Amino acid sequence: MWELVSITHLTKIKLSALVMGAVMVAGLIATVSAAEYSVGSEPDDWWTVYPDQHPDAGSEVDHPQWVLDELEDKPILILDHSTNCKACIDQEAASDAVLEDVGEESIAYENLIAEPSNERAASLFDVYDPNGGKPYIPLTIIITLVEDEDGNVVVGWHSAEDDTGEDWLSSYVQDAVDYHEENVGDWDA
Repeated sequence: MWELVSITHLTKIKLSALVMGAVMVAGLIATVSAAEYSVGSEPDDWWTVYPDQHPDAGSEVDHPQWVLDELEDKPILILDHSTNCKACIDQEAASDAVLEDVGEESIAYENLIAEPSNERAASLFDVYDPNGGKPYIPLTIIITLVEDEDGNVVVGWHSAEDDTGEDWLSSYVQDAVDYHEENVGDWDA
């Protein structure tokens, strides 16, 4: 009878250790894989150079100085749009909802109206249009700090034309915040 009690007690101890180990591993995996998107040149990656679909694929990006200045404090969400297209109105509503969720203290927001007199808005199409083609609005740009393949902290960005929807936008914004927090201390602006 004592053997049965000892085995049962020993089994409980082993089971408890196994469960605790599984919980710790799950926590470690969640911490390591907090970022949903990786750094690369594929359509869904964080880009450090122009992405595969761009005519200048693999080329360096000349980020505007005001972008680099803002990145010293936090990642940036830029909406370049008009006030009278349905996709623009929907994307602005999605941006507002995401900002409300993450908080304006976590990410800088530039809500730019694409019109000829707005040089900042017009110039962003030349730099951040993912396809490098004719500008199409709305253009949504998320910019943060990431590690490149050599382990250097560099500017990472992702952009999309048209209405992306709140879920897409939220996932990239959360990634941008996480990457920025992780890398800002190692960035040599």
